[in-house]
Amino acid sequence: MAAVGLIVHEQRPEAAELAREAAKWLRDRHHEVRLPKSDAETVGLAEFGCPPEELADGLDLAVTLGGDGTILRAVNLVSRKGVPLLGVNLGRLGYLADLEPEGLTEALERVTTGDYAIEERMMLSVVIQRAGQQPAMPALGGDLWALNEAVIERPAAGHTVHVAVQVEGRFWTTYAADGLIVATPTGSTAYAFSAGGPIVSPNVRALLMTPVSAHMSFDRSLVVDASDTVRIEVADRPATLVLDGRETTVLERGDAILCTEAPGSARFVAFGTRDFYGILKAKFGVADR
Repeated sequence: MAAVGLIVHEQRPEAAELAREAAKWLRDRHHEVRLPKSDAETVGLAEFGCPPEELADGLDLAVTLGGDGTILRAVNLVSRKGVPLLGVNLGRLGYLADLEPEGLTEALERVTTGDYAIEERMMLSVVIQRAGQQPAMPALGGDLWALNEAVIERPAAGHTVHVAVQVEGRFWTTYAADGLIVATPTGSTAYAFSAGGPIVSPNVRALLMTPVSAHMSFDRSLVVDASDTVRIEVADRPATLVLDGRETTVLERGDAILCTEAPGSARFVAFGTRDFYGILKAKFGVADR
């Protein structure tokens, strides 16, 4: 018997319907079904609801029903426990959720019989360091993880943020911009790309720093080794820290974040090799010749 979690896009009726069908298929085969409590109540599966912080305990698989945004929420819920994710795409073409709804039953059958592989994606570790604290990295578990990016951005229109950046303890520069993005290769196709950053293969292990609407001559991305520690300190007015689209905290003057490769990864179920470049071509309409 497997324990399977369902994470559902709460505003898509087709996701709710697919969740009910998947729950029935799993229960008919004596598998355990879990959903975050709010998801369970929204889609009519309240009996399978559990507190979000308990979802990953002993979980064998997390199935996301939505798009890449739903996957980011699932990663936040289960990635620290090493739970593999299976993404079902119910929106536009996504980079991570590439299984179509009609293939879910077959995919569940293959996973529950062990007929699958795991694709690992690097994650970002972010440590919040309040003004006056020592700049040492904490022990494992004292950080925050993100699959796509960490963003320090202005909390309101009309101002820029000023952030001083160090790489491996050496001062790099102070950015004056609407924001500064530190992205993983997976995140290179998200906000960082919209801000003019490069697209990087998910097989590369690196961190990408990309300013948003920089008010300075150096407005390009900087790619550093994944093992390097990037320290970003707020130089004057407050700024907001956003991780994978979730507003996390407000950083005051002198507060900083420390970014490096996380000690664990996001694990995705794969049936064969994911065609990253084919997805890029389809997403952007790149011609074959």
